[in-house]
Amino acid sequence: MRFGDLPPWAVELSALVREAICVGGVDASVGAGWMNEDEDACPLPSDLLWREPLFDQLIANRYKPGEGICAHVDLMRFDDGIVIVSLESACVMRFSQEGAACDTQKHGESECTNVPVYLNPGSLVVMSGDARYHWKHEINRKPGAQLWNGSELEQHRRTSVTLRKLRASPN
Repeated sequence: MRFGDLPPWAVELSALVREAICVGGVDASVGAGWMNEDEDACPLPSDLLWREPLFDQLIANRYKPGEGICAHVDLMRFDDGIVIVSLESACVMRFSQEGAACDTQKHGESECTNVPVYLNPGSLVVMSGDARYHWKHEINRKPGAQLWNGSELEQHRRTSVTLRKLRASPN
């Protein structure tokens, strides 16, 4: 885990993330004067998209086949606007509402809203607003848990790079 000034490769990755989010072919150096005309289509509000620095914390994790992450919402010490770059192996990330009331099935088991998202190697996950604060995300890579379209995904080593920004200190 790294805080503060990011290494040059992560600064470049942050610039590429900014360019990929809602800007497409527009040069990311355009700056804060650029306003997104279709705010609803952008996964990050303009005030987050053009903050400087966009991110000041990163964590890179490498997972072996069968290893994943438990359902969680990122800590509140991090500001809105979190991105994950998923590398090397396809996987299914599941989102479930934080604190959502679960429906009780006939056998006493609970079932919460669960939204699976297929991530190819190189996928970019952007979480902001409700997705960041009110939905847990997880990757269960235990045997039999990585299913997509009825087939189990072949698992390989997976690397994840998460970029976040620390909240300003209240002092």
